[in-house]
Amino acid sequence: MAAEPVDHVPDTNRNASPSADTGIEGRVAIVTGASSGLGRRFAKVLVEAGALVSITARRADRLEELRTELGRDRVHVVGGDISDEAFPAQLVKATVDRFGRLDVLVNNAGTGSMVRAEEESTAHFLQVITTNLVAVFTCCREAYGPMRDNGGGSIVNVSSMLGQIGIGRIPQASYCASKGGVANLTRELAAQWARTGIRVNCLAPGWFPTEMTAAMMADEKSLAFIDRTVPMRRAGRDDELDSALLFLAGPGSSYVTGQSLVVDGGYSAI
Repeated sequence: MAAEPVDHVPDTNRNASPSADTGIEGRVAIVTGASSGLGRRFAKVLVEAGALVSITARRADRLEELRTELGRDRVHVVGGDISDEAFPAQLVKATVDRFGRLDVLVNNAGTGSMVRAEEESTAHFLQVITTNLVAVFTCCREAYGPMRDNGGGSIVNVSSMLGQIGIGRIPQASYCASKGGVANLTRELAAQWARTGIRVNCLAPGWFPTEMTAAMMADEKSLAFIDRTVPMRRAGRDDELDSALLFLAGPGSSYVTGQSLVVDGGYSAI
């Protein structure tokens, strides 16, 4: 007899937290797009795990607030626009100058908005590709030298479940193209750099509450869509990415490279 569908999937891990023994203690990391949302959370998680972290975004005032919250001796602020071709080199240099090395790069900065493909301008498409894909490549390229010189490192490129699948009903052609590009760029860099000790992986979230998804998370029809289409029948919480980030950034994933870890409540599985 087939099992009856449940009305709600219980959240059995609400009080769970990542292990303190993550191997992140003393490592030096960069987190882009750290002024809000997932990037802010990622910076906090890494600092709490013992890392020294450079945070970057365009909104320097928010970065300074985060630095004060997390500890001024453990956090370095490098304000700037990640889509500016010259900025990633400045970011990496400022980090190495401040902390002496670079072990972890979290490419989180991104942009996107809903617009039907037939109505999307080429300029908008290129803007999204530049921020979400080209800047990821540039940051990876600039991180290569310091990581190679240290004998290796870990790059975590934040993609999306929409880099794995199309969705249609929430039209974002440029966003999906950019995130799909990030996933395959990750595989290629992983293959090229594996012998240097540099691992490159993707963290691919599903529906999570961020500034970018705020309007969607406040809309009843959108929430009903999530309830219908996500097997776990809810959006994720930001803390449900913590362990995934620490796994990919730390030595627990020492034999993992070129992979996408999708955290989406099962959405892309069906």
